[in-house]
Amino acid sequence: MGNLMQKFIIVFVFSLLVSNCSLYKIDVQQGNVITQEMLDQLELGMSARKVRFIMGTPLLQDAFHQNRWDYLFSFLEGRSGKRQQQVISLFFDEQQQLIKVSGNVAAGEAKPETSTPTVDPEDTRPIL
Repeated sequence: MGNLMQKFIIVFVFSLLVSNCSLYKIDVQQGNVITQEMLDQLELGMSARKVRFIMGTPLLQDAFHQNRWDYLFSFLEGRSGKRQQQVISLFFDEQQQLIKVSGNVAAGEAKPETSTPTVDPEDTRPIL
């Protein structure tokens, strides 16, 4: 009976040690990284080709609305569980010229490198 109890205690202690290891949660970063420098380079009337060079390939490009490109960036902090999200939508005319930029990051605003705004994706306002 003592041998069984020792095995039980060893398994119990081992499971406690393993469960404590799983408390660390990593930060999760997804989507297109959107920097202030990238937004500052955008100009109305710019070609779609130049916009793609500056911003990269959009995360979402709707087949039914090919004149709209959406760039999304999400950051989930592992320790606190807080989610921060950036959403930028670019609109082009029939000649593939940039006509509108909207989202929750305003052009020309200085943003700290470690902070991204937490805004509902539906809450977009024109930037340019």
